[in-house]
Amino acid sequence: MLEQYFGDYITVAVFLATGGLLVGAGLLVAGLIRPNKPSKTKSEIYECGIVPVGDGWSQTHIRYYIFALLFLIFDVEAIFIFPWALQLETFAANGQGLFVLVVMFLFIGTLLEGLLYAIRKGVLKWE
Repeated sequence: MLEQYFGDYITVAVFLATGGLLVGAGLLVAGLIRPNKPSKTKSEIYECGIVPVGDGWSQTHIRYYIFALLFLIFDVEAIFIFPWALQLETFAANGQGLFVLVVMFLFIGTLLEGLLYAIRKGVLKWE
């Protein structure tokens, strides 16, 4: 019984090793047959067809991240509200309609509370 137990691990190890060897062989063959002609033009930075100006470092204002987080919050809210709205009639038929409605209003209220907090902190003011 113990031999069969370790035999399963040996089978998995053989499959992993075979997979690793196949990937390694593919990378080796690709490295041998690919063309290798480096040039100065190929080493330059490419920005959508526009010649890059300045250095590569630019600092992004924190407000962009806050707007992105607010977008994600309301995007996630939509992900939860659509299935809820589609199933609301089924919940009402099962006698759970009022409970589900209250829970969804609590969920929306929590998100609106976060939005009001962001507004009061002045996060959404663009200067």
